[in-house]
Amino acid sequence: MTSGAAVAAADLTPQRTPFVGLLVALASAATFGSSGTFGQALLASGWSPGAIVTARITGAALVMLVPAALAMHGHWHLLRRNIGRIIAYGIFAVAGCQFAYFMAVDRLSVGVALLLEYLAPVLIVGWVWARHGRRPSRLTTAGVGAAIIGLVLVLDVTSGARLDVVGVAWGLLAAIGLVVFFLVAADEEESLPPISFAGGGLAVGAVGLLVVAALGVLPMEATTSSVDLAGWSAPWWVAIVELAVVAGALAYASGIAAARLLGGTVASFVGLSEVLFAIVFAWLVVGEAMSPVQAAGGLAVLAGVIAVKLGEREVAGGPLPTDDVDTALLGRDEETDLAQPARVH
Repeated sequence: MTSGAAVAAADLTPQRTPFVGLLVALASAATFGSSGTFGQALLASGWSPGAIVTARITGAALVMLVPAALAMHGHWHLLRRNIGRIIAYGIFAVAGCQFAYFMAVDRLSVGVALLLEYLAPVLIVGWVWARHGRRPSRLTTAGVGAAIIGLVLVLDVTSGARLDVVGVAWGLLAAIGLVVFFLVAADEEESLPPISFAGGGLAVGAVGLLVVAALGVLPMEATTSSVDLAGWSAPWWVAIVELAVVAGALAYASGIAAARLLGGTVASFVGLSEVLFAIVFAWLVVGEAMSPVQAAGGLAVLAGVIAVKLGEREVAGGPLPTDDVDTALLGRDEETDLAQPARVH
């Protein structure tokens, strides 16, 4: 990287500060979590899952079009260097993850499908261990266990759960898509502004979903019937706007920013709180209260996140030179990183 390009990239990359990163990650999880309630309202009015997710991603891409272009002012030279990452993010983290999840839901209960998708943080920790020999610390291992137990309790997967081998495979593919979401977003070297990166990825994802729909693989059914939100009959487009602006544009942009502030590993564990926010939104909008077991599960997820954060540097062989496990995960050269100015964590 030339010195000029390094300065430009530094200007676009937020410094990793745990507190701010945590707030951004929680905001991202909350916005993502709002999608379930509004999506359910559309499902009840006659929309198919494929039509909902395609409208959400396409709408979000359109919303991000102008802000993404404005954020690129003076930094268009970075587009060519990041085009591969944008395409990978759009295909795997946006379109692929969404498509695989809805294919899983078609064969599994929603709770089991979500549990499989949210194995992504565990896959990240396991991949670092398998490829780079960096065994997770006892705190990280305990955090993984607590988070999984918490998810099982929150999602209540044992109540009416149904299993199917093909459905499980789709759920694991959704998890891989989520892994790509956090890892590609966390790569800071010569990176685009989060808004621009999110806009490009959403555009690629929208095209991918439209192609799949045009091939007839993703059923598309939509109506103009009103939707029921907390007893209020609202026009169908109210739910679509929420999904596109809040659960789409804001969610993806803040998710990328959070991954850069916290690193992909920790951000992925904080992202587990999305299921908790989904339950809160369901309680506020449609009156579905959280059970005591789900509340206990939420505390277990929180404990898991804290343990992973505390144990992220306690890897076998000592901590990485200048960054957390995401440095190794993204395959960056450690000697090159040592030559870069130290970042504040």
